[in-house]
Amino acid sequence: MSTEPARRVIANDTLEAFSASLLEAGGFRADYARQSAELLVWANLRGADSHGVLRIPRYIEMAELGIVKGDAKPELSREFGAVAIIDGDRVPGATGMSMAADKAVELAEKFGIGLCSIVRTSHAGAIGYFTERVARAGMVGIAMTASKPLMVYHGSRVEGVSTNPISIAAPSRNAARPIVLDMSTAAVALGKVMAAKDAGRSIPPDWGVDSKGIATTDPTRVKAVLPMAGPKGSGLSLMIEILVSVLGGNPLISAALTDKRDAGFNGLIIALSPTAFGPRDHLEDEVDRLARAIKDLPPALGTDDVLLPGERGFLLAERRLQEGIPLAHGTIGRLAEEAGKRGIAVPLELA
Repeated sequence: MSTEPARRVIANDTLEAFSASLLEAGGFRADYARQSAELLVWANLRGADSHGVLRIPRYIEMAELGIVKGDAKPELSREFGAVAIIDGDRVPGATGMSMAADKAVELAEKFGIGLCSIVRTSHAGAIGYFTERVARAGMVGIAMTASKPLMVYHGSRVEGVSTNPISIAAPSRNAARPIVLDMSTAAVALGKVMAAKDAGRSIPPDWGVDSKGIATTDPTRVKAVLPMAGPKGSGLSLMIEILVSVLGGNPLISAALTDKRDAGFNGLIIALSPTAFGPRDHLEDEVDRLARAIKDLPPALGTDDVLLPGERGFLLAERRLQEGIPLAHGTIGRLAEEAGKRGIAVPLELA
């Protein structure tokens, strides 16, 4: 396989408009399509191509299969003090998780902490997008999501848990640059396997296994990804399933393993107001002081700078907003194919 994939560059606004058009033509309500496109391109801007527009054909397929409802009507199903639950009605993940983030912030403004669980939503993409949303409201944000088994449970050779992303974001004095951790419990996000497949390149042997549970370097043969740090990754994933799915009333892993049933996707957003802990400015001041202390550490050999969580993504986004977003040849081909099916014009940069 090639190690230097063909890529073309497209402007942020053009890619976002094209993506929204594809999703709307594929069955998403117009506002849901725009929100989903914004989330996907947000990921591409930050170099997280695994969670970017390469997902569009699958999102459209999910809408056609009824896994996602393009005209979903999510509603608040329960509220108890600082806790709320939204029944997502299989709403697109970008919309559902944004609703949960906004509700968590609303509750935190009243109680100091807000927790909003959303059940029966869909794939939520790069969840740092949602914790950044909370951080821009001046609060600490925590987000987690859950899905059917996609990752090997440590000690087994088949899927037993999800890849359960978790993100934590904290505001700083620079409102445009919160500290944002966004990670998966897997050794690698499944989308990176998809990105390698699109780019026509091999993958490291510790990313995933084939249908026989044997490690593979061929992304087309990956049946399940491996957990990060062995038992630590799969154990963390299991506990996120309890917090996000079991506690929210829509278990996913047990439904899949014992009932052979796909119960969809769930998400959880927690917002923490700094005013519950003292003066609002104190948190931002101390986050900045901590950030400076970490940045002042001597860089390792071969490293130019010590980076904070999310910093590489912000720097890359600034550059890509000016220079454009590069897309792999395979991704362009699949998007163009979807556009052709639905009578959508392909942007000149990708034609």
